[in-house]
Amino acid sequence: MPESGVSRAQHTHIPTDRTGITAATGPTATAAARRTGLLVTLVLGGLTALPPLSMDMYLPALPAVTDALHAPAATVQLTLTACLGGMALGQVVVGPMSDRRGRRRPLLLGMVVYVLATALCVFAPTTELLIGFRLLQGLAGAAGIVIARAVVRDMYDGVEMARFFSTLMLISGVAPVIGPLIGGQVLRFTDWRGIFAVLTVVGVLLTLVVWKWLHETLPPEERHTGGVGDALRTMRGLLGDRTFTGYMVAGSLAFAALFAYVSASPFVVQEIYGASPQTFSLLFGINSIGLITVGQINGKILVGRISLDKALGFGLGVIVLAATALLLMTSGAFGDVGLVPVATGLFVLMSAMGLAMPNTNALALMRTKHAAGSASALLGTSSFLIGAIASPLVGIAGDATAVPMAVVQLVCAVGAMACFLGLCRPWQRGGARA
Repeated sequence: MPESGVSRAQHTHIPTDRTGITAATGPTATAAARRTGLLVTLVLGGLTALPPLSMDMYLPALPAVTDALHAPAATVQLTLTACLGGMALGQVVVGPMSDRRGRRRPLLLGMVVYVLATALCVFAPTTELLIGFRLLQGLAGAAGIVIARAVVRDMYDGVEMARFFSTLMLISGVAPVIGPLIGGQVLRFTDWRGIFAVLTVVGVLLTLVVWKWLHETLPPEERHTGGVGDALRTMRGLLGDRTFTGYMVAGSLAFAALFAYVSASPFVVQEIYGASPQTFSLLFGINSIGLITVGQINGKILVGRISLDKALGFGLGVIVLAATALLLMTSGAFGDVGLVPVATGLFVLMSAMGLAMPNTNALALMRTKHAAGSASALLGTSSFLIGAIASPLVGIAGDATAVPMAVVQLVCAVGAMACFLGLCRPWQRGGARA
């Protein structure tokens, strides 16, 4: 577990960590640093876990929402698209705001609005209103995503930042594991509205935890003083960095391949292959465990031993191969293969995300110490916008074939590899070694 920013402050006259907690000196300092580091890790992990939990708990209920609201599957999938699009747009606002006003106040405001929006989803009478409430939920939930990444950049650099992102993946990765499982169990006792009631309670609890324990990590002297124009110029400067843009787009396309699976898998597994909601939840959890495991191998073993670019390139290559295999299987090239081979291909694809996602974030943010909030906003906005575009495409041919899902995944995977090689050009820099 990486230590918190308290270790940086131990050389000052009055040692304080970057979370605002006064640190002890001498032998007590190490124990205090570990406790603070664990606490901050859990809080940031909770913030990054809440958005996937908001989507994944809801996944087993998608067919039920289709029936209850008398809407086609493609329309119900727009509830996922709206939430994802809201998360993308919200980060553009919250990221630069956190560079100007600090991390804490924008985060608390976003959490309060998230709770209210989620509570409104419980009472949505129509698909159109549910889509609108999910959009608001995503806009507010963006605060947790973008500010959590910015806090990591405030406190860490180099190899420690890459390892911390892998640690966050371990914590936030629990959400995809338990999310569908919880959602499937909630559906045993209530309908899909009960899932949003549970999410409302989770949001309230996390808001209280943030208010109590997550202190400010961006000192006033390091904040930006400009307004919207300054924020836009900062973002334009970041996008002018070819290498940063390459990592950003590569990571976004990899995320879109993942979200194509998230959006289509309830219909693919349950409707096409006839699995129960509980079986779908189990398979989804197994795939998430694969992602978490590879992410921990990346953070604990690979980081610091091989270049981050090599680990990223290998991960993207595996994703391309897995997506190709899925397209061949779902298109009938091998006949009727059944659920097990398709589930295996999805497991390999999801596991390889454990190399792609943390390394693209770390490699991009290593270049942006001067504007961590804006850079985090661009990373998140790009990922969620491209993911939102991929979501409806997987259902373009209805819920009777998995070919659109595999096509979207393969196109995104090939595009991610092309951006990595064409824009980042890691061989020119000898690979980014922390």
